[in-house]
Amino acid sequence: MVVNDSESISTKNVVINRINSHSSSALWDVLSVEEPLEIRICYGSASRQVKKNISVTMRTPGNDADLAIGFLFTEGIISSYVNIKKVYHLEVDCSMQKQNIVQVELADNFVPHLMQSDRNFYTTSSCGVCGKGSIQSIKTVSPFSHINRPEICLPIDVFYQLPVKLKEAQNEFAATGGIHASGLFTLEGDLILLREDVGRHNALDKLIGRALSDNSLPLAEHILLLSGRASFELIQKAAMAGISIVAAIGAPSSLAVELAKEFDMTLLGFLKENRFNIYNESKYHRIMSQL
Repeated sequence: MVVNDSESISTKNVVINRINSHSSSALWDVLSVEEPLEIRICYGSASRQVKKNISVTMRTPGNDADLAIGFLFTEGIISSYVNIKKVYHLEVDCSMQKQNIVQVELADNFVPHLMQSDRNFYTTSSCGVCGKGSIQSIKTVSPFSHINRPEICLPIDVFYQLPVKLKEAQNEFAATGGIHASGLFTLEGDLILLREDVGRHNALDKLIGRALSDNSLPLAEHILLLSGRASFELIQKAAMAGISIVAAIGAPSSLAVELAKEFDMTLLGFLKENRFNIYNESKYHRIMSQL
């Protein structure tokens, strides 16, 4: 069963004027909601608690706890779900804030990794990082850099069916046409987890956050499908979760390909119903035309 529990607060109905040739008509349209989410952490002893604002990201409301957990994990601030005591929305006096602040209370005596060389964690999800130093920094903080990985045979027909399955399951995209998705599939092509968001990075953080909460990491024997292009940050987040097979409906960037090679990840791009490009193939994987 596909898990996609996005809430109704993720869309908004608005009246628009539609132009068709030389006529116009007023009608309802459905938009994806975009609002800021501030992620805060709280850690230390009961007598000396430290509170920090970690990030503000523009996101689609819904699955905010997954997003906060996934962000903290993929950015190396926490290394396990046991580092978390509880996650909740902060109630604030200003009504305009709604539920746009999530606080993550960390486990007693756990000290978050707030200073990683060459990485800036205090950015919005759209900010980029680049360069060899960043890649080496990610390799240092990833908890799954040295896990034993199985050899996997991957029939090409499994990949061909993934875009259709993802699109059929994308409730918010069907309604709005303006939202990204990350889908987690079994090696047989079954969709088991889906997250959507206006930000492609947020969608993946939500997915990884849910998997971390479910104690499902690492995801070395799964396929990650991205609804758009494959950027450096998305490959970085996938690597942090132990994902070794990434397929994108769009194009990868040059640095995404470089990072996939560094982590020995299989990376596919321009995935359609009957074709795709292989930008890197892991030494543990074999993509075949038939079993």
